[in-house]
Amino acid sequence: MELFTDQARLLAQRLSDFVQSLQLWDVLDILVIAYLVYRLLLLVRRTNISRLLKGVLFVVIALWLSSGRLRVFNYLLGHVVQWGVVALIVLFQPEIRRILEQVGSSKVPFLDMFSKPQVDRQTVEEAISQTVAACGDMSKSRTGALIVFERHNQMDEILRSGTKLDAEVSSELLKNIFFVKAPMHDGAAIVREGRVLGAGCMLPLSRNVNLSRDLGMRHRAGIGMSENSDAVVVLVSEETGSISVAVGGMLKRHLMTETLEQLLRNELLPQQEEEGEKEKKRLLGKKSAKSGGKKKDGESADE
Repeated sequence: MELFTDQARLLAQRLSDFVQSLQLWDVLDILVIAYLVYRLLLLVRRTNISRLLKGVLFVVIALWLSSGRLRVFNYLLGHVVQWGVVALIVLFQPEIRRILEQVGSSKVPFLDMFSKPQVDRQTVEEAISQTVAACGDMSKSRTGALIVFERHNQMDEILRSGTKLDAEVSSELLKNIFFVKAPMHDGAAIVREGRVLGAGCMLPLSRNVNLSRDLGMRHRAGIGMSENSDAVVVLVSEETGSISVAVGGMLKRHLMTETLEQLLRNELLPQQEEEGEKEKKRLLGKKSAKSGGKKKDGESADE
């Protein structure tokens, strides 16, 4: 018992000395490493690379065990590890690119003022209204549609895979693009700042193996686009006519047109401006109420 107590005191003393010796840069170093480990665990969970990591771990253990004894085997494994780093970068190129894009699209107050495009609110509101109207009609006629609203991450590569356009978003235009016999109905329409820039564009498919089996290629492409960018993707099912929206790899299905409009407004319109307008309306309402109350008091006094 005394030995256990002495060991506990020694451990507590070492822990106290370690905490007292920590500096600000040490804490920052620990946080950075913890964040990198967290991102790695997320990558392992979202992608099917657990078996590959087991193979890499086996090679590392074999390299450690063979050091100093199996010289030739250790020499070969050393070269395998050197080339394996390059091979891993090639294999995980999509995942590495996605992580870097997420880091680049993160909201940094100083940098965000340079990267964030100036959105014409009226144009975007009109585009949302026309899109909702078109989706409502296509839902009734069970016409498949795939509309991508671009935000911070630009999709120039995706646009090159389709037909370039430059037109205002209108209900008739969207319905003509996704008409069954139209040449561009199988691809996606790309909308940037309230204008249709391209149609018939090919989107990357989602790699999520947990998606429902009743989701077709159109929905998997929409989810994949939302996984690889910050875009808002609107989908209309050709089989059921249901309206869905994909954001950040998550799919919201069976939406009513009113819900679709509210969701698009929340995702695409600047929230600060919207809150500012609500605050102005609230203040104006208070002022009108006060002026109305004063008027009534004056009228009663005159009477």
